[in-house]
Amino acid sequence: MDLSRFSAFHFLHPVWLIAILPLAGLAFWFALRQRRTGGWSQVVDPDLLPALRLQSEERSGTPWPLIGGAWICAALALAGPTWRQAPSPAYSAPGNWVVVLDLSPSMAVGDVAPDRATRARYAINDILGAAQDARVGLIVFAGEAHTVVPLTSDVATVRALLQPLTPRIMPEAGDDVEPALDDAATLLQRAGSRNGTVIVLSDGFADPAGAMRAAQALRQQGATLQVVGVGTAEGAPLLDANGAFVHDAQGASVLSKLPVDELRHLAGAGGGSYWSLSEVGAMLASLKNDASNPLEQDAVATKLQVGAWRNEGIWLLPLLLVFVALCARRGWL
Repeated sequence: MDLSRFSAFHFLHPVWLIAILPLAGLAFWFALRQRRTGGWSQVVDPDLLPALRLQSEERSGTPWPLIGGAWICAALALAGPTWRQAPSPAYSAPGNWVVVLDLSPSMAVGDVAPDRATRARYAINDILGAAQDARVGLIVFAGEAHTVVPLTSDVATVRALLQPLTPRIMPEAGDDVEPALDDAATLLQRAGSRNGTVIVLSDGFADPAGAMRAAQALRQQGATLQVVGVGTAEGAPLLDANGAFVHDAQGASVLSKLPVDELRHLAGAGGGSYWSLSEVGAMLASLKNDASNPLEQDAVATKLQVGAWRNEGIWLLPLLLVFVALCARRGWL
């Protein structure tokens, strides 16, 4: 017999072991009571006491050891002793979220403190915190699109790579979201996802025609496009690559304003909704509700094997029944 498996012995519900303590107190009380031989031993001579007892009091045996054994067996069984695991099939239908971050020069504008890019990273941190079992990918864009992280369940890696992302690291200035949406569609196709979610955080884009086409292609693919607007409708002065204010031909500062209607149309083309920065929590709640609806889950289920500790307390039940049956002796109960 292999005893090594018992090295993992433990109780699944150890709090039930506390039920043995009242039994110990009860046993101590009966021991004191038996030592005194009842209340008559205090007033009757010990030599005369046996002659004064009734015949029924002279029966042999006592049920209390059997009751104690039944009590202990029941407590141990309820505590759930276990020492081995049994494989159990499980199925997971993880969601797939592709986050698209705008890192165009206008994302350095400070109409939302400290600036748009930083606030967008804060929002992405919230998204990563709510991902749970979802696989997350990250794409950034300006003049070109770049995949920072493909779809992965390692949210910690995505969060670590998110911190240094600023408009200054982009090799080419611009504001074209179409290539980023095309790359997001490719990531979802490679993952075999049929109902992925693409979340764009942007303050606007310079290619409306291509953006609408890419959004519609995502919708036809089965994905949903959610758009988060970063900035304010009033805007703030636009900065160039050197951090200086940009001026028009008349010498006035160029304001970068959030094109809410344009972003709303992009979300509608992708079958999703437009959200402001303050509504990111509501967006995440909506995504979770959609994921919890089995009618909305078209993702391919992944078959898993998980180990579950087997409750071996069932093997104490026959012994418990034996104790209970012996306690049912006539005159004991």
